[in-house]
Amino acid sequence: MWRLPPPFLSCMCSMAGRVVWGAPRRVPALLRPLPPGLTCVFASGKKDVTDFPVLDEDELEEQFVRGSGPGGQATNKTSNCVVLKHIPSGTVVKCHQTRSVDINRKRAREIMREKLDVVYKGELSEVLVKKKEAELRKQDKRRKANDNLERKRLFREALAADPKPGSGAV
Repeated sequence: MWRLPPPFLSCMCSMAGRVVWGAPRRVPALLRPLPPGLTCVFASGKKDVTDFPVLDEDELEEQFVRGSGPGGQATNKTSNCVVLKHIPSGTVVKCHQTRSVDINRKRAREIMREKLDVVYKGELSEVLVKKKEAELRKQDKRRKANDNLERKRLFREALAADPKPGSGAV
């Protein structure tokens, strides 16, 4: 596969309309010229880039406590559960998803960002909007399934009510 060094990738938008010599026959999307009047920012790796608030480490209070749940002695003797408190809003997050403290710290911060998004934006937060969209899709799917079941039931009743073909009745 054809790769470019990072400094070259950062100046792709300024190269719109130029020809890159020595490029393979299939030009990567980053090197294709943009249509006139269109500015574009390419994001790689994530389909849905969310706009969560940025966490300020000075506003966070972090503790490591013993987790709970299954795990026996490994859970009872290690303090790898992360408790984060956002001091200005009073929001508290507790994360004990893995045995690794580092991973739990990262996940706790992700969860805190999502919760702060809900606290600050309310009904307009991306988390709640996605949840509502998923709920509407689920309701629509259930409604379609019920409509199909009703059509099948009516079809079966219509077949049972009609006389058998070939019996002479028209």
